[in-house]
Amino acid sequence: MSGGVDSTACALLLQKKFTVHGFFMQLAQPDLSDQIAQVSAVAKQCGIPLHIIDMKSYFEEKVLNYFSNSYKNGRTPNPCMICNREIKFGLFMNAIVDYGIEHIATGHYVNLIEDNGCFFLKQGKDLRKDQSYFLARLTQSQLARVKFPLGEMTKSAVYDFVEKQGFSNFRGQESQDICFLGDESVGEFLETQTDNVAITGDIVSSKGQVLGQHNGIHNYTIGQRKGLGIAAATPLYVISIDPANNLVIVGENHELYQDKIVVDDLFWTCDNIPMEGREYQVRIRYGHQGQNAQIKQISENRYAIVFTEKQRAVTPGQFAVIYDQGLVIGSGEIQ
Repeated sequence: MSGGVDSTACALLLQKKFTVHGFFMQLAQPDLSDQIAQVSAVAKQCGIPLHIIDMKSYFEEKVLNYFSNSYKNGRTPNPCMICNREIKFGLFMNAIVDYGIEHIATGHYVNLIEDNGCFFLKQGKDLRKDQSYFLARLTQSQLARVKFPLGEMTKSAVYDFVEKQGFSNFRGQESQDICFLGDESVGEFLETQTDNVAITGDIVSSKGQVLGQHNGIHNYTIGQRKGLGIAAATPLYVISIDPANNLVIVGENHELYQDKIVVDDLFWTCDNIPMEGREYQVRIRYGHQGQNAQIKQISENRYAIVFTEKQRAVTPGQFAVIYDQGLVIGSGEIQ
């Protein structure tokens, strides 16, 4: 439980069929005292016991270190992908099971189906809120224990449901993109990490011309236009980051487009490696709608994804998630 509308709706729905307990994941930061007070009040109003599980040290080791190291190496990480597999549905789930709980449920907008003994994530009914992308790297043993009661509901229906149950203060409260930042920006958080003290360097054009100075490569990401501090006749965007030479490379909008990407650390949902020559739908970030592409194996765990149309601002460190007719079949880290 987070104290928000989705996990509250989840608990209320499940109470109709199951004995329900609430679990809250205590993270490394920020100060969560206000959220703990809120989730405690929600659990009390739902009439269910609340357990607080301390995940601070594990979260720092598995997620925060990954997050800061990725930026230090010129990559843009996706901490939710890592947290979901390693913490929320990993160590946190294990701690919940130790209480004697048989299944966990979350307020994610996604469906789960079983086909010939394999579990597959399916996009949620509310495609604007669909969260199958963030859960793409869950294992079969993790999926076997999970329920997603909101998969066939829309966000508006969820608000209506909880309000009929007596909860009236949720509208307008949306969770943060990166939950552990609090009021900090990414740059401010990274400056607190000793290995990420800003080292200035050159901002160069794609032709090698020095155009200005950057204030640390961890402050930049692919596709960024604002905050570059350079003047040019045409708008310029970050098109790549070179950590080895401490360079931020900029170019015009058309230089952000490419039709082929390379991914590694491939994870297949159920050993269902895609067939060459067949088209799949691939999302290259959460907000990406997905585009048709073919998947070609390069080496044991490295694949090329070739899109039928060029894609804008492909970002190393993000994940490409592969769908087959709405089902998640695999994912890999963009190189």
